[in-house]
Amino acid sequence: MTATASKHATRAHVATESARRPVDYVWAAARIALGWVFLWAFLDKTFGWGFATPAAKAWINGGSPTTGFLKGTGENALGGLFTALAGQVWVDWLFMLGLLGVGAALVLGVGTRIAAVAGTLMLVLMWAAELPLTTNPFMDEHILYAIVLVGLALADAGATLGLGNLRIVREHAWLR
Repeated sequence: MTATASKHATRAHVATESARRPVDYVWAAARIALGWVFLWAFLDKTFGWGFATPAAKAWINGGSPTTGFLKGTGENALGGLFTALAGQVWVDWLFMLGLLGVGAALVLGVGTRIAAVAGTLMLVLMWAAELPLTTNPFMDEHILYAIVLVGLALADAGATLGLGNLRIVREHAWLR
């Protein structure tokens, strides 16, 4: 029964491919834009193109992509925990791989569900590092981006303007 339902769902998805709704394109645009936010953070921190990261502090020049943000959390509610993580090699690698993986998955439209989970985790941790917030009691861009990531996963946003329509992706739900 499950295999039959799965095959039917795949065929139904293919059948509606030509019948895109405007909202599908809005979700696709949100997916690509948010993917670019993650990819750009990875690129700027890696190469120090001078937007948020000067060249001297680039990851390829020996800089730590987590130190600046996490060292600045010392006075915050969870500052001790996050300050202790700042600049650790394993934290730098996990953070950078997360930025690259989430960004690439969203831009390409493959693995958007996995990217939504990983990206939401990263964003919630960054949000927690900033507590208490100075501009709002609980809401900031990290939470908004996390909500959008969940919406992208639920909307199957990789299927519009992405590689989510590839046969291998349609046949393996974990790649959606």
